[in-house]
Amino acid sequence: MARVERHFVCQSCGAVQSRWAGKCEACGGWNTLIEEAPSREAAPKGLGTKPGRKLAFVSLEGTGQPLARLGTGIAEFDRVFGGGLIPGSAALVAGDPGIGKSTLLLQAAAGLVSHGLQVAYVSGEEGVEQIRLRARRLGMGEAPVALAAATSLRDILTGLEALSPPPAAVIVDSIQTLFVDTLDSAPGTVAQVRASAHELIRFSKRSGAVLLIVGHVTKEGQIAGPKVLEHMVDTVIYFEGERGHQFRIVRAIKNRFGPTDEIGVFEMTGAGLKEVSNPSALFLSTERSTVSGTAIFAGIEGTRPLLVEVQALVVAAPPGSPRRTVVGWDSGRLAMVLAVLEARAGLSFGQYDVFLNVAGGLRIEEPAADLAVAAALVSAHADTALDGRAVWFGEIGLSGDVRPVSQAQARLKEAEKLGFERAFAPLDSGAAAGIRIESVKRLEEIVARLAPERPARPRRPSDRHG
Repeated sequence: MARVERHFVCQSCGAVQSRWAGKCEACGGWNTLIEEAPSREAAPKGLGTKPGRKLAFVSLEGTGQPLARLGTGIAEFDRVFGGGLIPGSAALVAGDPGIGKSTLLLQAAAGLVSHGLQVAYVSGEEGVEQIRLRARRLGMGEAPVALAAATSLRDILTGLEALSPPPAAVIVDSIQTLFVDTLDSAPGTVAQVRASAHELIRFSKRSGAVLLIVGHVTKEGQIAGPKVLEHMVDTVIYFEGERGHQFRIVRAIKNRFGPTDEIGVFEMTGAGLKEVSNPSALFLSTERSTVSGTAIFAGIEGTRPLLVEVQALVVAAPPGSPRRTVVGWDSGRLAMVLAVLEARAGLSFGQYDVFLNVAGGLRIEEPAADLAVAAALVSAHADTALDGRAVWFGEIGLSGDVRPVSQAQARLKEAEKLGFERAFAPLDSGAAAGIRIESVKRLEEIVARLAPERPARPRRPSDRHG
C-alpha cells in the first residue's frame, strides 16, 4: 500500500512545509503549522499539447449599460460599498465575535427582499430556528429570506442552483465553518477556506449574485485564514467597535467598486443596529468640556468629515518606566509626538504616565490628528483647558513644524455646521465664513499659548545647523 504523503500548512500565511516546526519559516508565526492531507483529486501534470480556447479581446470602450447597484435600504451600509452592492461581486465582512456581523447582514437581507429580490442566507454556525428567533427580535420575522443551515459546500452550491427565482444575493456565515469533501483537512484550515471561497466566488461570477461572506478574526485582529482570501474577494469590510460602547463602525479596507476607508456608523440597540446619519454630533459631548486634556479633532473618514474628542491624561509616574496607554490611536505615533514635544518644545514627559483616548470607541488612522493629540497632551501637562469652541487638525513633522493636510475645507465646514467658532490649523488651510482660522506654523506656538511661563529649551548647536 502506497504511503500517504502529508504536509504541514501554516494557518497564518498558507506556507507548506514537509515537517512540523514550532515556527513558520515564511511568516515567523509560532504554533501555526497544522498537518493536512493532500487533496484526493489528482493534480494536473501539465497543460499538455491540447490547444486552449481562443480568447476574444475587447476594448475598454464598451456599449453595454453599467451595472446597477442593489440598495439594501440601509444608507450607512450602502455608503461603505460605494452606493450599493454590485451584482456578481464578492465581499468579505470580518469582525470580532459578537460585534454584530450576523445582525447587520440579516438586516441587509431583509432590506434586499423588501425590493422584491431573492436572498439566500446560509449559516454554518446557527440553526434555522435560531436565525428565525433573532429575526423576530429584530422585527423582521415576516421577511421572505431563504434560510438554510449547512456546512458542506457541495450541498450549499446544489441548493443555490435549485433556488427559483435565482438568488440576487447570497450570505454565508461563516467561511471558516464550510468544508469541501474532496479535502481531508478540517474546516477552517487554509486549504478548506481557500477552496470554499474559490467555489463560492465562481458561483457568484457565473450567476451574477452578490456574495457576502462572514469571516472570523484572530486575537490580533487579522482575518483568520490565508491572506489570499482577501485578494480573492472584491471588497473587504471590517466591523469595528468596543464592547463597552454602543457605537459600531463599518469600514471598507478594500473596494474595487468604490472608495476605500469609507465608514458607516451604527448604534447597537435592543432592536438591532440603527444607522447614525450625523456621527459627529454623536461622538461629541453635548456640553463643551472645560477640563484640561481635551481637544476636538476635525478628521476625515473616507469622504466624510467627522469630529471626535481626543482625551489625554498626564499624571506623575512611580519610579521605573512610565506607562504609555493608547486607545483608538497608533501607539507609535504617540511616541513620536511625545518625542517632538520634548526635543522641540522643551516639555518633558519622562516622569509622567501618559494616557490617550479617542472618545466613542472610534479608531483614528490619519496623521492629521497629530496637532489635536499634541494640544491635548500639552493641555493635560500644563493643566490648562483648551477652548471648547475650537477644533484642531494638522500633521506634525519631526522638526516640530505643522504641515498641511488634505480636505481642509470639508473639515472646516463640518466644524462650522456644528457651531464651532475657531480652528487651529496649518497655514494655507483656506477659510470658512463662520469660523476663525488660527494658523499654527510650529508646535512651540501651542506650548507658548498654553504654558507661557515655561521657558523653551535652549537649542543645541546641532539644532541650529539642522
